[in-house]
Amino acid sequence: MWALAGGTLLAAAGVTAWGVRGRSASLFGPSVWRGGRTRPLLALTFDDGPSEATPRVLELLARYGVPATFFQCGANAERLPRIAREVAAAGHEIGNHGYSHAALYLRSPGFIAREVGRAQSAIVGVTGRVPLYFRAPYGARWFGLNAVQRRLGLLGVMWTTLALDWKLPAGRIAARLLRGASNGAIFCLHDGREIRPDPDIGETLAALQSVIPQLAGRGYRFETVSGVLGRPSSPPV
Repeated sequence: MWALAGGTLLAAAGVTAWGVRGRSASLFGPSVWRGGRTRPLLALTFDDGPSEATPRVLELLARYGVPATFFQCGANAERLPRIAREVAAAGHEIGNHGYSHAALYLRSPGFIAREVGRAQSAIVGVTGRVPLYFRAPYGARWFGLNAVQRRLGLLGVMWTTLALDWKLPAGRIAARLLRGASNGAIFCLHDGREIRPDPDIGETLAALQSVIPQLAGRGYRFETVSGVLGRPSSPPV
């Protein structure tokens, strides 16, 4: 009996752990980690912004005519409203990345509701765009998120390839992205560092400078998350 009970607890713990971080998991709310595999589309996504470095990302994307999806922290959008609006004005898609970049796992449903709801309100108020997508800070979901996503109409978005661009040099970031490219892939990069001001994202920019033309040369086309999922994008408020 004790062995059976122990095995059941271990199995439940395993399922919960997978639900928290598993990229294909929807245990704690509807979620996707890639688009369809029939068309050569890729989505660049950027977390943790806006930051003082975001305009450099926008310049690079504009140079190559690449649309992207920016998962913004509500606190950063309020701190840098002009830059947050520049992202929207450039035609990029904006998603919800929580208000203060706080980890949601092991938190109460009330805390999760406040973090996600406050971010949604902040982003709408600053940018005039209603996020359709949510990416949990650190990619970690928890109990209570499902209800919040459904109330706000948010689809969770994980990733096909995590660039690890906050800690790797440009060459290794580029290698991860090139290796992870496939039809419908969603790449996770960063235009900020949590809610810290003036982050150094030089390695991210250098990697993208190399990767974007290489992937275009392979026949891939860049789209927003909505584009690779074949869903309509968010209209202005």
